[in-house]
Amino acid sequence: MQNQTIYKAQSFNLSNLKGISDQSLEMHFKLYSGYVKQANSLLERISEFLKDGVIDQEEKPAYSELTRRLGFEYNGMVLHEFYFGNLKKQGIGAPGSQSAFRKAVESSFPSYEIWKADFMGVAKMRGVGWAICYQNPTNQRVSNHWVSLHEIGNVAGFQPLLVLDVWEHAYLLDYAPSDRPKYIEAFFENIDWDVVDSRVESAR
Repeated sequence: MQNQTIYKAQSFNLSNLKGISDQSLEMHFKLYSGYVKQANSLLERISEFLKDGVIDQEEKPAYSELTRRLGFEYNGMVLHEFYFGNLKKQGIGAPGSQSAFRKAVESSFPSYEIWKADFMGVAKMRGVGWAICYQNPTNQRVSNHWVSLHEIGNVAGFQPLLVLDVWEHAYLLDYAPSDRPKYIEAFFENIDWDVVDSRVESAR
């Protein structure tokens, strides 16, 4: 049987962030590693059903459930990589005036401040999920969206530019559930805008 361990957990050096403790990050990294492990496990189990090229009637329920679950685990893995990837130590609260991201935002919203108010409004919505700023590759317009359960709400074909995890595990060691806005403010203090800018370029 071919080895299906095709995804490996990435390492992120994010200690000493502002308002997001190392303890929270350590727990979060372990959770992320679990998504990587589960994605690989599901691919291996799905490949077992496909090894003879036929999925019989008795196998269909198990095959279907594993396939549906793969979307959750895989997207959980990838969205965490976007999230950790757009953080850094000693970040700045806003992109500079020449930032590719800021220019894309200001061509889609009346101002950066209005875009941020919209993004934070999405992030503060009730429920667990993700606040994601996407770029439409066909017209370069930027828009903010709510994604729940990792795979529900992603916009087909859009490029994630800025990804914020607002599942409670991301901040409960540092903030009470009612203090999510404080966590969101802390997130903005740790954004790596160079990484976000590079995502804008890749979407053009």
